[in-house]
Amino acid sequence: MTVVAGLDAGTQSVKLVVYDAATRRVVAGASAPLDLISGEDGSREQHPAAWVDAMHACFGAIDVSLRQRIAAVGVSGQQHGFVPVDAAGEVLGPAKLWCDTSTSAECGEIMDAVGGAARCIETAGNPILAGYTASKLPWTRRHRPEVYARLATILLPHDYLNFVLTGERFCEYGDASGTGWLDVRTRQWSSAMLVATDNTRDLRDCLPPLVEPDASFPMLPAIASALGLPAGVRVSAGGGDNMMAAIGTGCVAEGRLTMSLGTSGTLFAYADRPIVDDGGAWAAFCSSSGGWLPLICTMNCTVVTEQVAKMFGFSTRDGDTRIEATPPGADGLSFLPFLNGERTPDLPLGKGVLAGLGAHNMREAHVYRAAMEGATYSLRYGYDAFVDAGMGFDRIALTGGGANSAAWRQMVADVFDLPVDVPAQVESAAFGAALQALWSLQRAQGETGSLADVAAAHVAVDPALACTPDPERVRAYRPAYERFLRHLDAVRPLYGAPPPS
Repeated sequence: MTVVAGLDAGTQSVKLVVYDAATRRVVAGASAPLDLISGEDGSREQHPAAWVDAMHACFGAIDVSLRQRIAAVGVSGQQHGFVPVDAAGEVLGPAKLWCDTSTSAECGEIMDAVGGAARCIETAGNPILAGYTASKLPWTRRHRPEVYARLATILLPHDYLNFVLTGERFCEYGDASGTGWLDVRTRQWSSAMLVATDNTRDLRDCLPPLVEPDASFPMLPAIASALGLPAGVRVSAGGGDNMMAAIGTGCVAEGRLTMSLGTSGTLFAYADRPIVDDGGAWAAFCSSSGGWLPLICTMNCTVVTEQVAKMFGFSTRDGDTRIEATPPGADGLSFLPFLNGERTPDLPLGKGVLAGLGAHNMREAHVYRAAMEGATYSLRYGYDAFVDAGMGFDRIALTGGGANSAAWRQMVADVFDLPVDVPAQVESAAFGAALQALWSLQRAQGETGSLADVAAAHVAVDPALACTPDPERVRAYRPAYERFLRHLDAVRPLYGAPPPS
């Protein structure tokens, strides 16, 4: 019983890894693409049925004999999504996602009801930012009253897949802390935040019970059979993709720092106590490993480089040659990459801005470099808040699709002036879900080891992909980053939060 599986339902695809703990090898993997429903009002949605179909496709791509050896499954999912479910377990409408900014006005309404952003942080540890689950409830009440009227349970994306797999409605602390409703200090749903969101009903009735990180549930026999898995397979608590990536990169002990370059960019650190910023400079989340996970999230990362490459008609696989052909700072070109609005910095109405264009840098290579630099600078902006709060780190574990780029790995090392390690398992969220499944299986069998012990034993780095800062480039990026910050200050009045209605 050493083979486990981790499933990660992301924005662009569902990924599956199958891991043999005895040999410490990922023995199989699969993925299936997902479509995104986008609206001009900033809405970003998906149909939960598509996640289920993709899950079946992923398991179907794995050899039957290997599937029959899987003893436990862990599920990772994109955070902050809103899946409305009725009493019978039927989904009532499309899921609004983390990158949905159409509910920005509702964020302000909730915080105003509590007494402002500062009071919101004092109450539960976090403001209600664009994309958080809480704002999607009043939006649904206003724009989809028929869904609101039948709403029985609010599930997050990974909660919904767990529900499909087990028939049980439950949530865990890490993903729950991304709703805006969890008091991260006490790990309980906040009555004040629930009332501020909806004072016409008791939202506690719509929220699933919270379970511990090592919890596990039996998979429904019919689902196990349909997926080709053995009877008795267990499903662990799972968690949000950032929480699972923390496990998959070993960020489950003090002093660890992980950066993920995905559709969104994230930067997070493990803490054994709540780390709350009075100004809301970072998300004060719980981890899915029993601790806390202060986290910086940018909503525009690889999506920006992909859009620039698409605009100029080349593949991001060829992007590194553009970086190599241009100097740090892109010859004065700055790209504020807020194509989908932005969370860090907090510009929910943000748009992309190119500044410093001249005849010498109006070229595709310069725009591509400026896009990559802009996405990296946004994360550096969040990192500065960590450092200002007294946190210190000596290395970065880099994951996500952007980590496949040698140029981007080196850029991170140079912009942050820190060595960069790349975990050997690139699908860190799916791998983290598999490790959590392994841990929960061990706990169910009576073992007492910690999740940090499991991560220490199974998380490895690829020495061939490690980067160290280049002193000359470190110096070159400093004025370019300062220029980015000046342009950021200039656009804040244009793209800040909307005034209260």
